[in-house]
Amino acid sequence: MSKLNALAISDNGFIFKPSTGESFITNEIGLFIIQLLKSGKKADEIIQEIIQDFEVDNLTAGKDLYEFLDFLKKENMTD
Repeated sequence: MSKLNALAISDNGFIFKPSTGESFITNEIGLFIIQLLKSGKKADEIIQEIIQDFEVDNLTAGKDLYEFLDFLKKENMTD
């Protein structure tokens, strides 16, 4: 996830993409997902962490993760 490492990310969810100058805002779960991706966690591990930290069911956690991953790919912020 080297593209993720190039992003400047604040603690409140502001994401700056230096390669294009674009900026984005993410919510708490998006920020959590980015942190876990940067630490090398795999999708199934991230889903379990979302379930534990945000007290949601497996379906909701998976949906949130894969929608956010699609966003990151669409914006070329992940490999």
